[in-house]
Amino acid sequence: MPDLFLELRDERGEGEAPPEPLADAEAVAFLATAGFSGMRLIPWGSNYSFAVALEDEDGRAQMAVYKPESGEAPLYDFPPGTLHRRETAAYVLDALMGWGLVPPTVIRDGPHGVGSVQLYVEPEAGEPEADPRVTWGDTTIELERLVLFDHLANNADRKLSHCLRDSRGKIWGIDHGLTFNVEPKLKTVLWQFVECPIRPELMDDLIALRINEPVLRDVMEALLEPAEVTALLARVDRFIDTGRYPRLNPHRNIPYGWW
Repeated sequence: MPDLFLELRDERGEGEAPPEPLADAEAVAFLATAGFSGMRLIPWGSNYSFAVALEDEDGRAQMAVYKPESGEAPLYDFPPGTLHRRETAAYVLDALMGWGLVPPTVIRDGPHGVGSVQLYVEPEAGEPEADPRVTWGDTTIELERLVLFDHLANNADRKLSHCLRDSRGKIWGIDHGLTFNVEPKLKTVLWQFVECPIRPELMDDLIALRINEPVLRDVMEALLEPAEVTALLARVDRFIDTGRYPRLNPHRNIPYGWW
């Protein structure tokens, strides 16, 4: 666990073990209403992000990551002040798919204004691998879900540091501010499924999402522009039509810095 979160947890819990993970609905309600009881600036990254401790009226505490709109650096290819909304849209899309890849995330007011607040996922303990590309280059269905999710969300920044396994071995994806652009922006280090057919059960998930277009539009257009939601649906249609992953270009589809 990063030192910042250790510091916050020890301050609030006096070195106690981390709390049990919350169910999604419970986590969303907690994130939306709990008070900020501690905060540390995360000193890496191009945007201001904060490790925060949240505590509700019943004394329950959880760690989270707070990304205020006011701390977002301007980008030439994404509308200003929208990255926190894209973080939240990624969670909403994942929830619609039923995949459980993105930690619960909400938009709410905080000490530095409105922003996204995402439940902190504690990585699995142990010594880091000599080369984490070995683990993340596997072809399990859990990793294929993450790869397909990135294609759907048009994720422009899937680095290995944005892939996590928690203490139970569950896979998570984080840092989804650079998503849902109307233009093709995919940049990823996860290339193991290039030009492969999509698993049948994941094709079923795509078809179910497409059938629920009215629901998808309703919830996603509260966070994204209508044109961005239309582009998302077009990507879904393309995968349904082809049934396989596209060829990628090493000069265009790899993020800056694989880690």
